[in-house]
Amino acid sequence: MLFKTISLLAYVCYALAQVAHQNSSGTKLRVDNGTYGPEIEEVHYYYDQWPIGIAVASDGRIFATYTRGSYRYTLGVIVNETAEEPYPSLDLNLPVSQLNTSFNGIPFGSANSSGFISVQALYITPNTKTRPETLWALDTGRPTVHDAEGNPSMPYAQPGGPKLVAISLANNSIYATYIFPASVHYPDSYFNDLRFDLRPNVTGTSGKGIAYLVDSSNDGRPGFIMLDLGTGESWRRLDQDGSLIRGQNDVPSYQGHPFYLRQKGQPIIWQLEGLDGIQLSPDGETMFYSPLSANYLYSVPTANLRERNTNPLAELNAHANVSNHGQRGGNANGFEGDSLGKVYQLMPEHNAIFYYDPNLATTVGYVRDPRIIWPDGASVAQDGYIYMNINQLPYQPDWNDGIDSRTYPGAVLRCKLPNGATKINSLYT
Repeated sequence: MLFKTISLLAYVCYALAQVAHQNSSGTKLRVDNGTYGPEIEEVHYYYDQWPIGIAVASDGRIFATYTRGSYRYTLGVIVNETAEEPYPSLDLNLPVSQLNTSFNGIPFGSANSSGFISVQALYITPNTKTRPETLWALDTGRPTVHDAEGNPSMPYAQPGGPKLVAISLANNSIYATYIFPASVHYPDSYFNDLRFDLRPNVTGTSGKGIAYLVDSSNDGRPGFIMLDLGTGESWRRLDQDGSLIRGQNDVPSYQGHPFYLRQKGQPIIWQLEGLDGIQLSPDGETMFYSPLSANYLYSVPTANLRERNTNPLAELNAHANVSNHGQRGGNANGFEGDSLGKVYQLMPEHNAIFYYDPNLATTVGYVRDPRIIWPDGASVAQDGYIYMNINQLPYQPDWNDGIDSRTYPGAVLRCKLPNGATKINSLYT
C-alpha cells in the first residue's frame, strides 16, 4: 500500500509539473504566439446561425449563406454588427418544411427552382455594360436532415433544386436562374464554389459569359461543371481526376488535435470531401484548385474546361493538362484571388491564410491568428480587404457524434491585402 501511495504521489507531482510547463510566460525559450501578418479587424458577429459563404459588394454590404438544416433562412445580408436578415426576402428562402421530400422511401431535396433550399457559396461580379452588379448564389438543393435519433444524412438532389441564381444588387431582385440536367449535376453531386468570366471574347462560349462551378461530391464523383450564361448549356469536365479526389485516409489536425469524422450513427471515418477551393487567374487562362482533404495545389487551363463534348478528346485533353504546383503545407478550404494574381488559400489546420504566388511558384504565409478557427469562405472586396467567415466547423455536431462544441459568436474578420491589391475586375468587361 505504501508503494502504491508513493507511486500515486509521484504521478500527481509529475502531472502538476507538466501543467506548469505549459505556462510559458517566464520561459527563456522561443515561443510560437500563433500570429503573423497584417492586422485583423473584427467586422461582424454571428449569434443566430453559423455561416458558410460570404461576399462583399462595392457599397460595403456583406452577404452570407447558411447551409440547412433547421435554419430559418439560407441566404442573408448583414444589417449591423450582430444581426443579419433574410435576403432578398424571407419568402424566397423556402421554409424548412419544404426543403425535402421522398420517393419510395428514398429522400430527395426539393425540386423547387424558384426558392432557395440550401445556398452554399456566393460570388459578386461588378457592374458591366450588359449586367448590373450581381450577387450569384449557388444552391446545392441538398439540405442536411436528421432522423428521430439525430443521425444526419443528406438527401439526393433532383433537377430544379440545384441552381445558380443571379440577383441584381441595384434593385435586390432575381433576374436569372439556371438549373442543371441530371446528366450534369448528378443526384449525389454537391455544389461548393463558383467563379466567372464575363468577357465576350472567351473561346468556347456564346459571348455572354461562363460560370465555373465545383461539384465536391462526397460520394466520389467530384468534377468541374461549366455553364454558358448565354445559352444555359452546362457540361462536366475532369470527372474523378486524381487531383480532385479526396486525400487517402487524410487525418488533419485542428487546434493541435487529430481529426476524424464522427457522424452520429456511423462508423468513425476520414473527411470525405474532394474538390473544394477554386480560383481563376486575372487573365482567365488558368483555374487553380484543390481538394479539401489533400495538401497539393493544382491547376488546369480553362480552355480545357470550356471544351465541349463535340470534341471526343476533350476529357482526355483536360486530364492530360493538369499541373501540380506542389505541396502547400496543409489542407486548404476555400480560395480567393486578387488583382495581382495571388491565390489565397484558407488553411484551417493553421488558423491561417496562405497564398500561392505564380510569379515565385511558392506558397507564402499571409496571415495567422488564433481567432481564425475554420475560415469557411472568403471574399476580396473593392476596398482592398479580404473578408472571411469564421464558423468553428470541426466542432459542429454533424462531425462530432451529435455534440455541438461550437461557442458563439461566429465572425466576419478582415485584413488588408498586400501591395495595394484589390478585387479582380479584368474578367468582367
